[in-house]
Amino acid sequence: MNEVSAREAEVLAALAAHRSNAQIAHALHISVRTVESHVSSLLRKYGATDRRELADLAGAHQAAAPGVSGLPVGRTAFVGRAGEAAALREALGRARLVTLLGPGGMGKTRLAAVVAAEVGGVGAFVDLVPVRDGLVSRAVATALRLAERPHQSLEQVLVEQLQQGRSLLVLDNCEHLVDEVAELAEQLLRTCPELTILATSRERLGVPAETTVLLPPLDAAAELFADRARAVDPEFVASDQELAEICARLDGMPLAIELAAARIGSLGADGLRAAFDDRLRLLAGGRGIDARHRSLAAVIGWSYELLDDAERLLFRRLAVYVGGFDLQAASATSPELSRGEVADLLGRLTDKSLAVRRGSRWRLLETIREFAREQLTADELAVAQERCLWWAADTATALEGRLDLPGWQEPYDEVSADLRAALAATAAEPDQTAHRLARGLGHLGFARRQFRESIGHYRAAADRAADGVAAALDLRSAADATLAISDAETGVRLLLDAAERAVADGNVRATMLALAVIAVNRYPTGSLYDVPVERTEHLLRQAVDCTRPGDAQVTALLATATAWEHGGRRIGADAELAQAAVDAARRTGDPVLIAGALDALTVAAGNAGRLRDARSYAVERLQLVGPLPRHEPYAAAEIIDAFHVAPTTATAVGDLRAAAAAVGTPHDPVGDHPYISLPRLIRVAALTGQFDACVSQADELWERWRRAGAPPVEWMASALSTAAMVHGVRDDGLFEVWQGRALEVARCTDADDAPWLAAPYTFVRARVAVQLGAVELAPGIVRRAFGDFAERWWTPYARSAAAELAVLADLPEAAELLEATAPDAAENDWAAACRTRAGARFTGDLDGLLLAAEGFERVGAHFERVSTLALHPDHAAEAQTELAALGVDGGGRQQV
Repeated sequence: MNEVSAREAEVLAALAAHRSNAQIAHALHISVRTVESHVSSLLRKYGATDRRELADLAGAHQAAAPGVSGLPVGRTAFVGRAGEAAALREALGRARLVTLLGPGGMGKTRLAAVVAAEVGGVGAFVDLVPVRDGLVSRAVATALRLAERPHQSLEQVLVEQLQQGRSLLVLDNCEHLVDEVAELAEQLLRTCPELTILATSRERLGVPAETTVLLPPLDAAAELFADRARAVDPEFVASDQELAEICARLDGMPLAIELAAARIGSLGADGLRAAFDDRLRLLAGGRGIDARHRSLAAVIGWSYELLDDAERLLFRRLAVYVGGFDLQAASATSPELSRGEVADLLGRLTDKSLAVRRGSRWRLLETIREFAREQLTADELAVAQERCLWWAADTATALEGRLDLPGWQEPYDEVSADLRAALAATAAEPDQTAHRLARGLGHLGFARRQFRESIGHYRAAADRAADGVAAALDLRSAADATLAISDAETGVRLLLDAAERAVADGNVRATMLALAVIAVNRYPTGSLYDVPVERTEHLLRQAVDCTRPGDAQVTALLATATAWEHGGRRIGADAELAQAAVDAARRTGDPVLIAGALDALTVAAGNAGRLRDARSYAVERLQLVGPLPRHEPYAAAEIIDAFHVAPTTATAVGDLRAAAAAVGTPHDPVGDHPYISLPRLIRVAALTGQFDACVSQADELWERWRRAGAPPVEWMASALSTAAMVHGVRDDGLFEVWQGRALEVARCTDADDAPWLAAPYTFVRARVAVQLGAVELAPGIVRRAFGDFAERWWTPYARSAAAELAVLADLPEAAELLEATAPDAAENDWAAACRTRAGARFTGDLDGLLLAAEGFERVGAHFERVSTLALHPDHAAEAQTELAALGVDGGGRQQV
């Protein structure tokens, strides 16, 4: 998450109070439009999908105590450890990675939490006990309230956040994930110079420059025992010698002391010593167990033996929960008991310090949970895992039912580790309950913006599906999720896999093949752009051949795939076939299918130069997807694309105010998708004259793209070219640098080789040449601008700017070129204003300049308006001042 400004913090606080934009504007004395802009910015920074989720996150943000978030709250007095706390603080003051070492039960977690609270600063406490292999980064990101971003690993997201200032990460209980924690810690410390990490573990991480602090037995053991014993029995009295003897047997281990003290009320000091000695003798002959481990095992075993049968049974069964449990989860392990009986047993286990209660949830401390799991027989373990699986599947289903309601995220986060663990304990074979859980986790993970994990869960569902057709539907969901994060290459592979599995159902197979053909044509990034036409034609023929007639949805998909495949090129569609696809989709009544078919019609119109028609189709798409649930992978890709195309088509017709409004809507589901949201902002900022914003956003986009390993996102190249325009009109020496970056992202050395870049690249060259008076470039730029562009969205900009350059250069064909831009002006209001300005310069018409300035004002092109007025002798002085504020030197521009 990027840094939140003071004004954004005020807006965030108002959102947490569920105030409307109008109420916020009134309270803060700003416009509603400004509030909308702040809300849009906050959606990106927090990775929220909509305003409601942002309000939930804002409430959590306000509720969180300043400093390190997630610190466990101690419910008893913190006794002793003053010297160790001082040593730990001193180590943190001189080292960036400090590992607090000690065996289980020594009190590492409590000490780390206390010291972290004292050290202060910002950061997070991350409990790694419930975390499985491969999910350490996810756990850290969740603790920091960071969401996944497409084309960025979680590690890259973490780096972006932790590079922003001084912070502290507490990684608790690392011993079962040492290698993974060490790798992440080394990466974060290397790239985040102001980060400090405090780890607790039973062994070193082994990272260079790691400082270790060994936690010895508690010096104040007697004090701790007395404090805990009196909490159980206020009348407890023991001599110093008696306390010393008991604590010596417990080796000064805080957890062992806590467990023993919990029994003082029933046994007294003498009974406690006798019972403990009996248990300790049983372990004395064990090999490979040091004295402290032996004493802890003894006290846990002894505490277990003192339980009655019902308590022992529930205690053992609860070991299957790695992240904690509520009463419902505990009851699921023991269906033969009533909720009341389970609640009573949980209370008794808590009183005996074998379970820890936090709010409405309990957990077994990891050392105790390990012991409890060891007590399970093989048959008991199988039954416990099966019951846990049922609970997990039911819990996931219940959470799915809450996705349209606020506040589902925290309950999901509380149980997600155990849902994952329950799924991991199942075999990759047909299993109805495991399949339901895997699909539920896929859906929940996607809604929580855990995209890669969501895709993995859907794949796991396919492995546990009852048959190939069901597996194909799971893979289709996985593919939908990949398309939503702009990973069409993976999506196409998943769809083709799904088609292979769906051989038993021709229509399902046809659906998968048609979707693959559509994806290759709509999203040809990376290797997909090189897929031979013969390959997609073959896939489409296969789809048609295996289709059974009578299914309206399959018919609509085939019609849409056919329209795309006959478009003459990738990102092209046949207009007549696209209209037929829209008609077929309308007959289904499915807004997702209709929106998808309308996109083919939009592209067909745009490629034919019918930009206003394309804009009308895009507006209809936006209306269709508006009510759809953002958390459904099936709908998400279409929603995101509709919100992406809306400002694209608004820009194409020169309506920059509409483009800015489409980018800034608080309901935009794109969120902080760096390769969709930022390019849109950059283009609009460049064209509307928000030059500083354009430059900073372009810098951010470039750095993100490089850190992500330069993923194939060719469509964002035009945004870098418009950023080059800003540098060009400012004449700051960076114009060619940014044009080069645009080519690099487009993966070409000549813009003519990139259909989506050729027109904007040419427009930018023409507009900068006009600004700088570089008339010597006019012949080449004009020739390029009035050639054929495969993609026409930017054609009116390129041709109108080139015609103005022709006028400025006094080319003999200038009048003819001005006339040739009439069709472009009819399709694009910016081009119409530019054409008016060029005509006024050609004829010396001062009133024409004023008309052009009014035209630019109507569409929201502030820079162009001021640049136009700078040509008028009556307005030049004031306009020059405004240009200077934009960082543009307009002093050399020739007045009319």
